[in-house]
Amino acid sequence: MKPVPFRIARQRLAHGLLVLWAAGTLGLGAAQAGPAGRGDEKGERTISEWLSRMHEASRQRSYIGTFVVSSSNGGMSSARIWHACDGQRQVDRVETLTGPARQTFRRDDEVLTFVPESRTVKSERRESFGIFPEPLNPGETAIPEFYAARRLGSDRVAGYDADVISVAPKDPMRFGYRIWSEKKSGLVVKLQTLDDQGNVLEQAAFSELQLDAPVRIAKLSQMMAVPEGWRVEKPDALKTTAAAEGWSLKAQVPGFRPMSCYKRPAEGVLQWIFSDGLASVSLFVESYDGRRHQQEGVFTSGATNTLTRRMQDWWITAVGEVPAQTLKAFALSLERRR
Repeated sequence: MKPVPFRIARQRLAHGLLVLWAAGTLGLGAAQAGPAGRGDEKGERTISEWLSRMHEASRQRSYIGTFVVSSSNGGMSSARIWHACDGQRQVDRVETLTGPARQTFRRDDEVLTFVPESRTVKSERRESFGIFPEPLNPGETAIPEFYAARRLGSDRVAGYDADVISVAPKDPMRFGYRIWSEKKSGLVVKLQTLDDQGNVLEQAAFSELQLDAPVRIAKLSQMMAVPEGWRVEKPDALKTTAAAEGWSLKAQVPGFRPMSCYKRPAEGVLQWIFSDGLASVSLFVESYDGRRHQQEGVFTSGATNTLTRRMQDWWITAVGEVPAQTLKAFALSLERRR
């Protein structure tokens, strides 16, 4: 099988350990869907109201906690998270507790990953990070059209009372979610990704959490300084458009909008990113190399599906936390215009 592009491997790792930045993932589109209303006549919040509340909690509450991610295939990883915010700016520090030692910092759209064994710091911007699609413009989110939310009840996570929210898709093109939202603030303390049968594909939760912890933006920012003797690596990603590179979709995949597009000359890879406001999909396009042993098909890891196929002189890789049929729709719709 052809090696998975480096960016996909990074995306999978980030999806697990940084899923809490998802006030980013589960809140970007919804938080901009418009002012919160009063919900339905029974007093229930709408999906936009629930997700907006979760998003705002990440901007208003500082915390320190241990975060554990597990998937249906038996994989598990954990990390220590420090999150500082002042209502406007946000800074995070994530230290891996399993696998290779890593420290990742996010300050607004700046992301730094410290790799001790090679004494390198990988520097990139959030909008090119793959799992952080650019915010949808106000009024343009399709979340309410393709998802519905309802409160299932109450539970406790890491010692905190939480509302349990079901976010169910209205079509088979996306997964569902079960979200535990801390009652007082709305902060996401646990998240499950579900298939169409309600089976848990992936779960992320705090095993220990200290809300309103004494963690400061200035202190975390100081820790982002590059140590003497370390090398800073920046990706050669150049922002572009799919049309400028000669690519388009014959038909749009329902609910998914193009967010950004990058080309990486050194790798010879084009990455086109889509989002429906909750889930994201990346299309990677590179020249087909007949000297490599390449295998077409769909490969699954937890909630992440990866599809590979040859299209004439090109090798296409589609990856995202969506059902395989969604990736097939993207891959079959992709066409070369020149």
